[in-house]
Amino acid sequence: MLMRAIIDRLDEHRREQLGEVIRFGVVGVLATFIQYAVYWVLIRWLNPSVSMTIGYVVSFAFNFLASTRYTFRVKASARRGAGFALSHGVNYLLQMVTLNLFLWLGISKQWAPIPMFCVCVPVNFLLVRFFMKGKGAK
Repeated sequence: MLMRAIIDRLDEHRREQLGEVIRFGVVGVLATFIQYAVYWVLIRWLNPSVSMTIGYVVSFAFNFLASTRYTFRVKASARRGAGFALSHGVNYLLQMVTLNLFLWLGISKQWAPIPMFCVCVPVNFLLVRFFMKGKGAK
């Protein structure tokens, strides 16, 4: 009830922004789960960076489709795809740096992705939103 009262007070633009953040959260949780699940299985045989890279690639494919169709509700285009890939390239590098930093700090390889995701997910949202809906999208 309280949440509904708050949402009802928002103008249409703010409601759409809130919906976008919520949808991003849903897609992000699923994409993160996919990436972490692939990582968790592969670290038994591969080093953490290789395992995370493979998980990232699998998650990336899901994330692009879900982000265009569900989160931002935009039509997929070559320009949006390139922007999405660029933002995820930056995010991938940030993930590799933070993952290896947390491993270096002594966090176990099973749990090091958790703080990594806490750093990288908000940055990724801003980058992806810019390329899907901002000036980089047209």
